[in-house]
Amino acid sequence: MNPIVHAELSWLGAQKLLDRRDRLLVTLAGVAPDLDGLSLVFGQEAYGRWHHVLTHGLVSAVVLSLVFASAAKRRLAVLGLSFLAFHLHLACDLAGSGPGWPISYFEPFSSEELAWSGQWNLASWQNSTIGLLSTLAVLGCAVPFSRTMMELVSLEVDAEVVKAVRARFGRKAQ
Repeated sequence: MNPIVHAELSWLGAQKLLDRRDRLLVTLAGVAPDLDGLSLVFGQEAYGRWHHVLTHGLVSAVVLSLVFASAAKRRLAVLGLSFLAFHLHLACDLAGSGPGWPISYFEPFSSEELAWSGQWNLASWQNSTIGLLSTLAVLGCAVPFSRTMMELVSLEVDAEVVKAVRARFGRKAQ
């Protein structure tokens, strides 16, 4: 699945958190498994060997969730939501990264891999639909929460996006 969609889904799951930094930390947790995608720097063979292995497992989920929680205001909430966002990323990868691409969830304790026989291709209608719906949901947050995911980039830009969405759907920005 696309890293932007991983980020959107994670940010959406963090909406009950009042602090922007806490929402950012949970969003980062939902994208963090793809750190092993940086193996592409060492070539296609390294990427094929190490992506879905180095940071797509339980050890990374625990360590990274603890790291993100340590930087949070609401540590326990961010710990739990980071762990969930990390695992949502893994579930999305199991479903939509392409047939025959397992996840090494138990590394380094076991070489057993997790896979699903119903995996769909990365460039599939399923991933496109999930991506479209997650983007619409992110924009939809402008109405009840007066924010969109743009808050992670710029509060000023986010305010303009919220204003535009609310103008289109009948509510003025607060």
